[in-house]
Amino acid sequence: MVKIFGAIKQRFSVFAGCLARLTQWAGPYATMLQMVLIGAVVLSVSRISLVVWQWDRVRATGILHEILLQGARADLIVLGFFVALAVLVAPFLAHKKTQRAWRIYNLCVATLALVFIIFMELSTPPFMMQFDLRPNRLFVEYLSYPKEVLSTLWNGFRLALILGVGFTVILGLSIYRLLKAASTAVVTWSSKKILLTWPLVFVLVFFQIRSTTDHRAANPALFALTGDALVNSLIINSSWSVLDAISSLSLESRSSEVYGQLAREKVFKQIKSAPWLSDYQFTSTDFPTLHRQEPAIKREKPLNLVIVLEESLGATFVESLGGLPVTPELEKLKNDGWWFENLYATGTRSVRGIEAVVSGYAPTPARSVVKLSLAQHNFYTLALGLGKQGYHTEFVYGGEAHFDNMRGFFTGNGFQQVVDRSDIQNPVFEGSWGASDEDLFNKSLERLKQLHSENKPFFSLIFSSSNHEPFEFPDGRIELHDANKQTVNNAVKYADYALGKFIAEAKKQDYWKDTVFLIVADHDNRVYGDSLVPIHKFHIPGLILGADIQPKRITTIASQIDLGATLLSFMGITSEHPMIGRDFVKDSESPGRAMMQFDNYFAWLEGSSATILRPNKTPLLGQYNAAKGELILGQDKPSDAQVEKAMAHVILPSLLYREQRYKLSK
Repeated sequence: MVKIFGAIKQRFSVFAGCLARLTQWAGPYATMLQMVLIGAVVLSVSRISLVVWQWDRVRATGILHEILLQGARADLIVLGFFVALAVLVAPFLAHKKTQRAWRIYNLCVATLALVFIIFMELSTPPFMMQFDLRPNRLFVEYLSYPKEVLSTLWNGFRLALILGVGFTVILGLSIYRLLKAASTAVVTWSSKKILLTWPLVFVLVFFQIRSTTDHRAANPALFALTGDALVNSLIINSSWSVLDAISSLSLESRSSEVYGQLAREKVFKQIKSAPWLSDYQFTSTDFPTLHRQEPAIKREKPLNLVIVLEESLGATFVESLGGLPVTPELEKLKNDGWWFENLYATGTRSVRGIEAVVSGYAPTPARSVVKLSLAQHNFYTLALGLGKQGYHTEFVYGGEAHFDNMRGFFTGNGFQQVVDRSDIQNPVFEGSWGASDEDLFNKSLERLKQLHSENKPFFSLIFSSSNHEPFEFPDGRIELHDANKQTVNNAVKYADYALGKFIAEAKKQDYWKDTVFLIVADHDNRVYGDSLVPIHKFHIPGLILGADIQPKRITTIASQIDLGATLLSFMGITSEHPMIGRDFVKDSESPGRAMMQFDNYFAWLEGSSATILRPNKTPLLGQYNAAKGELILGQDKPSDAQVEKAMAHVILPSLLYREQRYKLSK
């Protein structure tokens, strides 16, 4: 063992010596050059490994050489950011009198940069297995909830977590020692030489980062060379992907403008020209989309509303929608009400589903408004509107309601009560994400019975969580679909079992005949595939039942943002609201549309035609085959009318958010 460590130490010293000799010509910048060389090797090795792992999809694109070449270019860009941290202070520290401080500063910057780069590359495979992309803004958003994230990693990716952290620490210490050893041979320049050469070094690093002489500097969108979003993400590196996401958060309220410009009057004209909005009067100058909706069903007494938002329940798991046979209870229930066969989620996160279903709000490249500062008070939700009409409104969740800022968003926007894990006494089962769906629904039944007894109309939003990694649920409830218990298919089947029990019990209660129930997914479980926008993974089930609702199949394309207006019509509510969604009770036959936000891409689906907007690049036109779940991108470009329609619908929500106009008049 001693001989082995001795041999490793000897080779370590030899490598440090070689690195020092190779970079000694760079003088005070030698440590930064060493960091660039090591970083370039690490990122290239990581990229090649990922390419080998995803070889079938890489081979299908036929651009292996471009992936490697452009990948090296992307690596130099991100390494240039770290070099700039040293170059900017060089005129003040890179002198003989401050040589020690300069050396320590460079060692710290270089070591931290390489540790960050290595950590992000080690984090890439597990993230990619979940989201089919390199770490991006979702990675940053999840870091805001360390308890839930660590619990998920520990229970679902324990070995990867331990190995990743351990390997990063060991490599970090090794890198520091290596750079420290190599820095002993750094040649000190005179102050005159430093000041004379600094402008040249600055310009070189500037162009290293900018990486082009075009009008716009290089950005991740520049490296989107294929129709496969995963392969595109392989070209860049995870460090740049995350740093770009962090940078974009500061500009998120204007994020839709990355797709281009569209005059304000054209935005509103295009939105209001939709067939389901053309009959409405938009009379408010302060709130451009505010209008009065008369229900298609007149009622003497408006109905109650219960929305069951099912975690990650995509069409993937619904046999009649082309998925697996793991939702038998939902399959039975679909015959009791309005069943949406072509309903699409707006995004890939729970908060995106929440904003669409509860607020009728269209997606943008920014974070969901559930998390944005200007949407935390008096931003329109169904709860806000119904509360003004005398409804009791509440949110029921089996986990901790502060997750994803749900509690803050809900309480600031009309939800009068929040019921979460702390209110569920003695749950029969508790996992990483809180009480099981059975406990959630048992609590919900208790709350609904109490609300009904108070003889006051109510709106309850119930959000499940059992179908969430690490897929924990109680034993003995279902016949497992997979042999191993903790799989997504088994978790979905359990969630479906709990949902079936809930609806069966609710049907026995007096409030059933006075209540509209919506069962809908927030999004699918994973979004993956070799498509630039995997539209088939946005396909979700939706079912409206209860009261006097008769069975019906809705075959028209629909979006989550249509559900709010449809529910109000079923309830018999005359209301004023800013939602631009379609009331399917009024018209369920006309052609529909759906909109989807996938990473930085926005897709507008009408019929089989999909217009895809890309940041700082020309839009694409694709044909979507729903039967096969395939999006085929052709050589044809979308028409100006198609682009304008898509642009209007992605710019509108950003505009309304930024100007705080997605509200009620008073």
